[in-house]
Amino acid sequence: MTIAVDFDGTIVKHRYPAIGEEIPFAIDTLKMLINDHHRLILWSVREGKLLEDAISWCRERGVEFYAVNRDYPEETIENNQHFSRKLKVDVWIDDRNLGGLPDWGTIYRMISQRKTWDDIINEELSSHHLDTCKDQNASKKKPWWKF
Repeated sequence: MTIAVDFDGTIVKHRYPAIGEEIPFAIDTLKMLINDHHRLILWSVREGKLLEDAISWCRERGVEFYAVNRDYPEETIENNQHFSRKLKVDVWIDDRNLGGLPDWGTIYRMISQRKTWDDIINEELSSHHLDTCKDQNASKKKPWWKF
């Protein structure tokens, strides 16, 4: 799967033009996705030195992107007649998603298990419903030591 990943607000907290603190588990999750053979593309509004700083920050932590702000590393306007700033990816990970950015554990679960946001929400609701039913049934049973 090819995955576009935003930097500011997604991998690190918003502190643009500075680099903010890592969002918990972002780097670990990105490494797991790379180990799972996904192609990660850094997709950022950063340019020039600010972009190079973001790339270096990730590289120092063991995250090497397949490409940056393009579909493949060698892509240029000259060698791609259909060059577009819109990437051709399977998934976007971005804090500007409708509904916000899920935690990185949920992101990994969605990608690795190919689950949608609806799947995750329905599982949580179902699990909560089962727990509630168990609690209600448990309170209805009389303890064995009472007659």
